[in-house]
Amino acid sequence: MFNATGRYILMAVFAIAAGISLYYEQHQLAALAGLMLLFIIWSHFKSSSILMASKNFKNGDYTRASILLAEVPDPDRLSKNRRGYYEFMMANIALKNGDYESAEMHFQIASRFPLGTKTDKSFVLIHLANLALRKKDKVRTLAYAEKAGELANTERAKEIVQKLLKEANNL
Repeated sequence: MFNATGRYILMAVFAIAAGISLYYEQHQLAALAGLMLLFIIWSHFKSSSILMASKNFKNGDYTRASILLAEVPDPDRLSKNRRGYYEFMMANIALKNGDYESAEMHFQIASRFPLGTKTDKSFVLIHLANLALRKKDKVRTLAYAEKAGELANTERAKEIVQKLLKEANNL
């Protein structure tokens, strides 16, 4: 769980260790350092700083979370489990900043990837329904709200879905 700078430093340390080990003809140590270097490079692209960003996001530090999310070199290369959380956090940060178009795009991408539980997925759909309601798009609001209602496990989520369905039917 390192940020990009920490991973770059680790990459340099393992590359230097591999070079020194080869210089002293310690081939097993060089191979081990090389494998560790490859693991750090792999984790840089597959996991990136998502866990650190998630921790900051949960603590309400959205500025630090957005900085850590900006370090992700290519979101398309993230593992499936990390990509859903990346898109979910990006969408909520965009929503908090009032960028509704970007928030909708990120929520739509997040809905295609696995998240923690069905309730988490239902909240993504609730956000999409709310954004569609904001645009006064009755068809999409109803579709998102009905799908969220199927996935909702908590009373709070079910209550929000009922409110969305009621407001969509009033359009």
